[in-house]
Amino acid sequence: MRRMWPDEFNAIIDDAEEVVLESPAEPGEAPLRRKALKARIAMEDYERIWPLAEMRFRLGEGSFSGKAITLITTNPHYHAWHPKDGGSLEAVSDSGRHYKKDYIVVHFLLDDVRETSPA
Repeated sequence: MRRMWPDEFNAIIDDAEEVVLESPAEPGEAPLRRKALKARIAMEDYERIWPLAEMRFRLGEGSFSGKAITLITTNPHYHAWHPKDGGSLEAVSDSGRHYKKDYIVVHFLLDDVRETSPA
């Protein structure tokens, strides 16, 4: 089954930065290297995508077309990249009301899933 990333969350992916995750290796082994997307998102957006955690989704159109992502949340192999505090922003709305917006830093594993068709 191919799950597509919900279009309503495309802004999260569009603003993400492509990074390489590297974990230390055991003696005599090569370190683990994985492509990933790193995003700083509002806490309310994280709460909306939380049910999608640890599931693989294909990305549709855009700069990451032909890729698949998996939100890292509790996988012990990727503990260093579990969601972390991304700070907060305090501001004043146009009506003069003070508010605070909390952010979180998340990582998505990024895989190439382009399929070739026989000629």
